[in-house]
Amino acid sequence: MSIKSFNPNRIRNKFPILNKKINNNQLVYFDNAATTQKPIQVIESINKYYSEYNANIHRGIHTLAEKATQEYEKTRKTVSKFINSRSEKEVIFTRGTTEGINLIASSFVKNFIKKGDEIIISEMEHHSNIVPWQMICEENGIILKTINVFENGEIDLDNFKELISNKTKFLSIVHTSNTLGTVNPIKEMIEICKKNNINTMIDGAQASAHSKIDVQDLNCDFFVLSAHKMYGPTGVGIVYGKEEILEKMPPYMGGGEMIKDVNFKKTTYNELPYKFEAGTPNIGDVIGFNEALSFINNIGLDNISLYEKELKNYASNSFNKIEGINIIGNSKNKIGIFSFTMDKIHYYDLGLLLDSKGIAIRTGHHCTQPLMDKFNLEGTARVSLAIYNTKNEIDYFVEKLKQLIN
Repeated sequence: MSIKSFNPNRIRNKFPILNKKINNNQLVYFDNAATTQKPIQVIESINKYYSEYNANIHRGIHTLAEKATQEYEKTRKTVSKFINSRSEKEVIFTRGTTEGINLIASSFVKNFIKKGDEIIISEMEHHSNIVPWQMICEENGIILKTINVFENGEIDLDNFKELISNKTKFLSIVHTSNTLGTVNPIKEMIEICKKNNINTMIDGAQASAHSKIDVQDLNCDFFVLSAHKMYGPTGVGIVYGKEEILEKMPPYMGGGEMIKDVNFKKTTYNELPYKFEAGTPNIGDVIGFNEALSFINNIGLDNISLYEKELKNYASNSFNKIEGINIIGNSKNKIGIFSFTMDKIHYYDLGLLLDSKGIAIRTGHHCTQPLMDKFNLEGTARVSLAIYNTKNEIDYFVEKLKQLIN
């Protein structure tokens, strides 16, 4: 699909839930940073798995098992191409970004970074990219450092450089902030790390539905993402890791599938990527994820980026005309995520009032309490846009917000 033929209404027709009415109002779904809605092809592919070829994978020789295995592994191939990994062996299925980060913390950092070494994260991280590192650091005597974030929501690159020492061994940084929408200069940060022999992990949960990801071009050691942030099912994510690093890492969990041979004296482990995939996986939803990626690919990430940039700019101009609104963070490079407070309405009350008009937004700290502390806030309201949102929806939101203020 070219940008000339791009029609948001045609896109919207692929999402059954967008026809739903909330409190007798047409649903306006502005909570896409929490999770995206699912196109019909994703829903149908999951139903098809359970109704036509439900079976376990990799272990059976009957028709259903072979079909399920084929469709499951097709997703791995699609993901590999989507992120441009060198090999399908570098794609590990997980339950989501959170599990992916914990896998890397437990299997890589715990085994290859020693007491007194340092890990760097930033002040804008999601709790999922804070707590696992705190746990590993406390357990192993590793030091955790945080990069300063400016008032406009941009990362302080000079502070990042200052934090690096000869004991710094790992950087774990968010690609795109779920609270501010800030897109970080991760390629530049990775290049700095490579010059200092620092391994890198990128949290791509908020980025992967909005712009092209090329892990070879980035040259990151690890990249994690979640399917449900990119029009796919919940309970599915991936870890990308460079093959030579994954080969050295011990398994994250023990059980079926991740083994080569087992006896009571010794167990040997399966080859990549299966040594990190213990137990029966979330087969149906992994298959559904393939359809989500096909949906994105059919539109084209270049087209998605162009449309969403136009939508973001329209929203930004519209929001700035609202009296009493305070947008948190205004970085030059950001996606359509707007966290804000209102002078006259508490963010929690605002969420309830907008819901009565059919508008779904997020309220609270967005799993970024340290960032809220940074800005002396308990929480905010958040609007987050996706490919199926429209200027008409933004106009409706602004209209209802002005009514609430008055």
